[in-house]
Amino acid sequence: MVEELPLVGVAEQKLPNPCVGYTATGAILAVFTGGSLLHGSTGRPDLLGAEHAPALAAAQHASARRLAAMLPGQAVIYPTHGFGSFCAASPAGSDGSTIGDEQRVNPALTLDEHSYVADLLAGLDDYPAYYARMAPANAAGPQPPDLTPPATPDADEIGRRIDAGEWVVDLRDRRAFAAGHVPGSFSFGYGDSFVSNLGWLLPAGTPVTLIGDSPEQVADARRDLARIGIERIAGTAGPPSGWAQRLTSYPVSDFAHLAAAWRQEPVAVLDVRRRLEWSASHIEGAVHVPLHHLPTGIADLPAGPIWVHCQAGYRASIAASILHAAGREVTAIDDDYQRAALAGLPVV
Repeated sequence: MVEELPLVGVAEQKLPNPCVGYTATGAILAVFTGGSLLHGSTGRPDLLGAEHAPALAAAQHASARRLAAMLPGQAVIYPTHGFGSFCAASPAGSDGSTIGDEQRVNPALTLDEHSYVADLLAGLDDYPAYYARMAPANAAGPQPPDLTPPATPDADEIGRRIDAGEWVVDLRDRRAFAAGHVPGSFSFGYGDSFVSNLGWLLPAGTPVTLIGDSPEQVADARRDLARIGIERIAGTAGPPSGWAQRLTSYPVSDFAHLAAAWRQEPVAVLDVRRRLEWSASHIEGAVHVPLHHLPTGIADLPAGPIWVHCQAGYRASIAASILHAAGREVTAIDDDYQRAALAGLPVV
């Protein structure tokens, strides 16, 4: 929650406050709201456990209201996160906002406490598993840096690592991965969704080897992983183009081709989106297993070939790589879910 600020006293004494930005004349320009009041949303109240969520949601409502009441409408809001972060209670809005903007659109400022808490709790979905590990890691403080360069394993060594249960993560574009990758490796294309998804799925303490298009891509991925506590990478390697005889592949398709296959005979379809996405709309007859539950749910999937989709293709590529590594015959749908109904698939 945002701490209550003695605004009148601060303005009269012209004392600096760590949460509020002033002009030389004492006018308030901006407020740093931390993880509380976000753009069009608020911080989620369940990160300490579901049992605390109702009380924290009510406190969140009071905190946001108090802050809005004490600041002018033109004060610009600078939260620590929001734009797609799992720390947000709901999808965040634009990349710029003011107190006045939030008073018009933010549920914490437009709904009464009861409605806000009920709607907020009903709209919470799962969050990445690594969140639970970050608090104790932050409390313990940084460990001495390990500056030992990662190993650079060859194809044989990478195969041995996979056989030993280590993770080999391929950072390349998902279509490049599907066209040719090391058997048993996983597709986590480097980009905005890379850290949250890998951090969510990677079992704690599992050694990771990164395969990338370039040393720069691998270095960027290592830096991002360090920010969520994965500070030691077991190895790095370049693209496996020289290992052609050792590579495997699986097909990539779209919803139009899925619809065509569906018309010929029943097709097993796996939807790996999260619970709220599935509840809003899904392909009738599809199997639903959120991506973060897939590693432990493969045995429960229908036998035979399976087509896997998500909202836009990224999570489907991860799921396809996990299924393929487990020996399943899989087709990854690299397409926008909005095209499913347009293709003639039964969407409910």
